[in-house]
Amino acid sequence: MNFLTGPKNSWQPVMTGDTTVSSYWLNWRFLICAIWVLMSMVFSSFLISKYEGPRKSRPGNPQTRGESEGILYYDEVWRPCLKGIHPGWLLAYRVVAFFVLLILLILTIAVDGGSILYFYTEWTFALITIYFGLGSLLSMYGCYQYHNEVGGDKIANSNVDAEQGTSSASAQARNSNMSSIGKSSGPNEEHQARQIAGFLGYVFQIIFQMNAGAVILTDCVFWFIIVPFLAIKDYDLNFLIINMHSINVVFLLGDTALNSLRFPWFRIAYFLIWTDVFVIFQWVVHACISLWWPYPFLDLSSPFSPLWYSLVALLHIPCYGVFALVMKLKHFLYSKWFPQSYRYAMPKSEQ
Repeated sequence: MNFLTGPKNSWQPVMTGDTTVSSYWLNWRFLICAIWVLMSMVFSSFLISKYEGPRKSRPGNPQTRGESEGILYYDEVWRPCLKGIHPGWLLAYRVVAFFVLLILLILTIAVDGGSILYFYTEWTFALITIYFGLGSLLSMYGCYQYHNEVGGDKIANSNVDAEQGTSSASAQARNSNMSSIGKSSGPNEEHQARQIAGFLGYVFQIIFQMNAGAVILTDCVFWFIIVPFLAIKDYDLNFLIINMHSINVVFLLGDTALNSLRFPWFRIAYFLIWTDVFVIFQWVVHACISLWWPYPFLDLSSPFSPLWYSLVALLHIPCYGVFALVMKLKHFLYSKWFPQSYRYAMPKSEQ
């Protein structure tokens, strides 16, 4: 059991002062940090209102009239990006990932108590667990739809074969006409026949892009900032802590390699709002209860706290950008290795 939990004297930040007194909040440090958070939320709301949804295309750009920046098609949430892969494989992957993450989350709460949900890492870990749970449900329904499509195609093909002897000439004429139409029509003609994703589909896409930034942020902050500090304090990492900060990105990258989801840049807004909500939650808790901060750079008693808040806010951009580069690498390699079977409609912001 010690292998899981590590030593009993778990490290916690030192209390720097009473966070419930008014002097802790009524000062220039909190005012500047509050302005940073407010500006982030206003900017994020602007991006969402301008680009989110299927009907909000970029104005003044004729190349985006047929397809908006925030569009999502229904089959993109459950269909693999390679035509040769059955949707059932993506479903199986998401189900396995969901149960592994859920078991780890439950085990962590059972070992460390409910206070572990006080940390941003556990928020993100719970979010990625929800992602794979919702993805499993959408993939189940998608496999059902795929089964009906395949069955319908087989019936249609048998009917065509039976009638081929009596209408071969007219069929050839129709095929030639359809072929000329297909050559002259662009990709927007194909998109018009596809079904736009519903509410759960958009929620799934948004959670995917929130996780993309949050997972990179939590793992980078932990391994490159917190772990070196803990090493100075002679704190031993246990099995659960290591897994909480590694397996999440492994599962997310695996799903990224299989799925057909898009990655427009404007949805960094949801990632920013996710962190803003966590910060505001911490402020409310500390205003009511005097206790240690889960991360030292959140402590508002330091004169450098506005600098720390601004640095962490700016860190969102490279963390989100790293995953955007992963998506670009996926598109480049798959288009090169599987040019006939790879299917993906890349938004203009990703090109």
